[in-house]
Amino acid sequence: MAREDEDIFGSRPKPPVTHEIGQVLDALSVHELDERIALLQAEIARLTEARGAKEASKRAADAVFKS
Repeated sequence: MAREDEDIFGSRPKPPVTHEIGQVLDALSVHELDERIALLQAEIARLTEARGAKEASKRAADAVFKS
């Protein structure tokens, strides 16, 4: 039955790559580890960008209130 479903609907979509901090890594392949590293590097870049935007906003506010 499952094969018939795949023929009609296609294969099930792959679940998105996620990573939980502290997750046991023993069962992950090198490819899966590479995916998680890329995911975490992208998240670090996103956090760094958000931090920069908040710092710029704070500097702008400080400049207005110091005048």
